[in-house]
Amino acid sequence: MVQIKTPEQIARMREAGLVVAAIHAATREAAVPGATTKDLDQVARKVLAEHNAKPNFLGYGGFPATICTSVNEVVVHGIPSDDVVLKDGDVISIDCGAIIDGWHGDAAYTAFVGSGHAPELVELSRVTEESMWAGIAAMKQGNRLVDVSRAIETYIRRQPKPGGGKYGIIEDYGGHGIGTEMHMDPHLLNYVDRRRGKGPKLVPGFCLAIEPMVSLGTPKTEVLQDDWTVVTTDGTWSSHWEHSVALTEEGPLVLTCPDGGKAKLAELGIVAAPDPLG
Repeated sequence: MVQIKTPEQIARMREAGLVVAAIHAATREAAVPGATTKDLDQVARKVLAEHNAKPNFLGYGGFPATICTSVNEVVVHGIPSDDVVLKDGDVISIDCGAIIDGWHGDAAYTAFVGSGHAPELVELSRVTEESMWAGIAAMKQGNRLVDVSRAIETYIRRQPKPGGGKYGIIEDYGGHGIGTEMHMDPHLLNYVDRRRGKGPKLVPGFCLAIEPMVSLGTPKTEVLQDDWTVVTTDGTWSSHWEHSVALTEEGPLVLTCPDGGKAKLAELGIVAAPDPLG
């Protein structure tokens, strides 16, 4: 069952989303050469405490940290550690969430550590982020879930990959509903699988965490012995971007974006819903 939210509930989710945005800002600044991924986890914990918010990753299914820190070939669910020291040239995806009054926010971004990154890595992150926004732009009344999947996949497939070949759209992980839990129905694929049909109609109150994950090579992944860390099977590096989005009567509201998605959606010819928090 898909959980449909009232405008008041969406406002509570917006509060949680802004805490996630604050974590993103703080961890992005802290993701420098010499920092450990455990350092970034501590930064996130401090932001949550400052906003009287709870972490939704810590303890989830036994996950031992507040955020996921996925470096280079790690696609998702990397565990923060004192042993993982960031170095110049690394790429890190940070995934985090927050809970306010029982309502969840969840978002991820990819950052470049230091300088000197290969152009294909910069382009990989751009393509992944822009495909996320293509999916957000498909959050329209009357569309179905598959239209979001199609928008993400179509954007990625249309981008020329430096050096030739195709980007790998990760197959085993995708987006999801969000609300009183972090992961809820429906599951959102980042590509179209006709066997799954069209999915539910998008109506006001429908909330999704839209999160493409893309690699420079294979779409295949495997889980390491810690039962969490997901890596590409061919060792190619990856990117992960995510925002939590609510569909309202007045259009999409990007709950985890500081401006609610207003500026980026305007570039795509879409008017973002007014921010319920003003």
